[in-house]
Amino acid sequence: MNFKKIFSTAIAAVLCYTSQGQNLPFDGAVRTGKLPNGFTYYIRHNEEPKSRVVFYLANKVGSVLEDDDQQGLAHFMEHMSFNGTKNFPKSELVNYLQKTGVRFGADLNAYTSFDETVYELPLPSDKPEIVQNGLQIMRDWAQDATLDPAEINKERGVVLEEKRLGKGAADRMRIKYFPIMLNNSVYANRLPIGSEEVLNNFKPETIKRFYHDWYRPNLQALIVVGDIDVDAMEKAIKGKFSDLKNPENEKPRPIFKIPLTGKDQFIVVTDPEVTATRAEVTIKLPKLELHTAANYREFIIRELMNRMLGERYADLQRQANPPYLGAGGGVSSFLADLDNYSVSVTPKPGELETGFKAAWRVSEQAKRYGFTTNELERAKLTYLNRTEAALKEKNKTRSDSYVNEYVQYFLHGTASPGIEFEYTLVKDELSKIKADDLNAYIKTIIKGTGRDVLITGPDKEKGSFPSQQVFMSWIKSVEGETLTAYHEETNTLSLLNKTPAPGKIVKTQYDRTLNITTLVLSNGIKVLLKPTDFRNDQILFSGISAGGTSLYSDADFPSADAANLIPSFGAGNYNNAALSKYMSGKQFGVRTSIGERQQSISGSSNLTGLEQALQLMYAYVTQPRKDTILFKNYISRAKAALANRQNDPASVFNDTVIAVMSGHNVRRAPQTLATLDKINLDKAYAIYKERFSDASGFTFVFTGSIDTTAIKPLLEKYIASLPARNKKEEAKDLHINIPAGQIAKTVYKGTEAKANVILVFSGLFDYSLANNMKMDALKETIQIRLIERLREEEGGVYSPSIRATTTKLPQGRFSLSVLFGCAPQNVEKLIASTLDEVNKIKNNGPLQVNLDKFKAETQRSIELELKSNNFWQSYMVNQIQNKEPLDDANKYVQEVDKISTTDIKAIANKYLNGKNYIRMVLLPEASK
Repeated sequence: MNFKKIFSTAIAAVLCYTSQGQNLPFDGAVRTGKLPNGFTYYIRHNEEPKSRVVFYLANKVGSVLEDDDQQGLAHFMEHMSFNGTKNFPKSELVNYLQKTGVRFGADLNAYTSFDETVYELPLPSDKPEIVQNGLQIMRDWAQDATLDPAEINKERGVVLEEKRLGKGAADRMRIKYFPIMLNNSVYANRLPIGSEEVLNNFKPETIKRFYHDWYRPNLQALIVVGDIDVDAMEKAIKGKFSDLKNPENEKPRPIFKIPLTGKDQFIVVTDPEVTATRAEVTIKLPKLELHTAANYREFIIRELMNRMLGERYADLQRQANPPYLGAGGGVSSFLADLDNYSVSVTPKPGELETGFKAAWRVSEQAKRYGFTTNELERAKLTYLNRTEAALKEKNKTRSDSYVNEYVQYFLHGTASPGIEFEYTLVKDELSKIKADDLNAYIKTIIKGTGRDVLITGPDKEKGSFPSQQVFMSWIKSVEGETLTAYHEETNTLSLLNKTPAPGKIVKTQYDRTLNITTLVLSNGIKVLLKPTDFRNDQILFSGISAGGTSLYSDADFPSADAANLIPSFGAGNYNNAALSKYMSGKQFGVRTSIGERQQSISGSSNLTGLEQALQLMYAYVTQPRKDTILFKNYISRAKAALANRQNDPASVFNDTVIAVMSGHNVRRAPQTLATLDKINLDKAYAIYKERFSDASGFTFVFTGSIDTTAIKPLLEKYIASLPARNKKEEAKDLHINIPAGQIAKTVYKGTEAKANVILVFSGLFDYSLANNMKMDALKETIQIRLIERLREEEGGVYSPSIRATTTKLPQGRFSLSVLFGCAPQNVEKLIASTLDEVNKIKNNGPLQVNLDKFKAETQRSIELELKSNNFWQSYMVNQIQNKEPLDDANKYVQEVDKISTTDIKAIANKYLNGKNYIRMVLLPEASK
């Protein structure tokens, strides 16, 4: 990529837009137009991924447009678009799309917010009839939903269950503080999920009125990006959407706002199920619209400021006995026509004043003294490199990324000039932005009026919370303090204490079929290189070796597990703070970790950062650091997080599930104060060093933009030089499995009328590629039926989830779990329905149509995965760990094709036999 040429050819255009304050140009690679009826379209040809197209239908229609008797119907209308249209009656739309390989929820989806509703549909584009049907679906969504009364009544339960899932402490508190923070605007009374009264009782005519009024072409846009012919698509859109009608005497589409009063507001809200106190000061600001180069400059300044503030808050938390558990500050989007500057803090228990003052002090210091040149240069480098990375991947950008940009352009006018223009603009503006610009900007947004103070916390702490007068005195006190300008220590040392002495490559082998080069290094390490062209500038790497925490006693396990903290203390000549600054602007990352059965290294990098990434990896392995202060801070935060954990029903239930599933084994049990007290820093540090002291058992995998010749000297210098003791360790089988037998456990916790259900089948498993695929097919065919029965037929759940895992080591095992939320009174009925569907598959096998849906979905997914660096990286690592052949990926489609309904019936009978069955239910306390 010739950046100098791009910069020189585009700079004149950028300067023109900058000087004239005009709206930035729209991306020239997009075909856009507006039909006579007002319907807008955007079309772009893009081949990432190949043979795929993404359709989005964006509507400037949301919950703020609802009449009082329609609260929740904007969102309900979104649901009804999937429950019958002119050309796809009842459930035929979802049924048809699943047959083409589109997954409901994961691919086919939609969302409704206050001001917009957006539908998304990704499709294969290699079959013209599928693309044409996709266009018909978008046309039906635009104005041809049938809104059958029977379907409406069936969907009430689904939407009410979705609303039920959101109930809890956060929702109860939001209901209390939203009207105040939203200044009693329409937004305070139009949460998209709506009113139970309306959802239960509205007449079909009421939602039809909403649909007629607002689903109209002059509020809609179709965005199409993918591997398609733009001319043909434009012609098809004109033919398909030109007959859309706007209603006679149409209602004007109002633009709602949240008024700025300029007054301070103070809100304290508590709840018995809240686990931590939190305080936030919000200063609402007019929304920064991104239309012009001047807007973009302000946006860049804002992002730089946010990053620098973030560094300062992180630095304060690294000091000995930090004043809070967590804090942050910066400018972000708020709602409607507003942004906001906010400072928030989660204090230590009983230390709200100390914690808040420390957090506000960071903000006040920045306002009073501004930012340093070093801070700014780091932030600018990070911003520029991020934009440059996007430019390098221009021809590898996924279609859904483009679609999201154009959706925002249509809905909000957010500039989308294209990455070349954006890079040039960013580079030009960053060269001009000085510390004085940041220092002036922050003074304009931290105001002494119009501040909303929100304090939330557990009921039991309400008596200790300050009054408005006292809290405002805390702010005034900090603003009256004698503060000094921010100062940071810099580190100019090299990362490593000493340069490694290179080893050698002693053997090379090439697999032409898989395009994998295998190297054996002089210290015994094996390295696999798989060059790809899936991305222009991405290298992923991992190293794995057997052992892990399995080699340590139960008594030492807390420290062995805590050894994963060691990398957070820094490496080589750099402590945590210095390393954080060192990484600014870098396009790479590295982490080491210790699991139950292995120790591992993982990282990613661009081409220019690879050597530095390997240096950091070498430092983590050979020159780890020990930091008593950061260790004590971690223990303090962990204990504070446990203090009120028992208040939260979800946390109590999750802990119970973990305890039951682990057989109450100490190694997999939830963390407690007792286990935290058993962690010894010296022991954790010694275990970390020991786990990485012998690299001879490691196998490394590199995937991506690799030059197999140029990388070899780096491998010899940083990997062949790692210490090797040839201990040939293997992980131990700790025999920690999901308990056998039938177990039932009910937890009574919480006040909301909501229940959670988890059903688990588990046991020994004949691990193989074929059986893994069959288990996946079993999981998916159960999922399809549970969505059809529990959601669509019975209206008892919002989204049942099925999870299946298989493992080979230390012994072949499986688990298949069913999870859903529902009304407490429906628990037994829905569990019975679930088990009935499982038994139907055991007795008769799945319906052929459902197996065909699984095959279509899986084959389409495999097509995409085989062109992904992330897939190949994780796949090769997993195959190496399990000592399975690397060519299994080439057999995926063949194995899927071979699966029959008889196979699924057999595997269901073998593994879902009811002998090992765990049933866990969370019910409200009132049900006890």
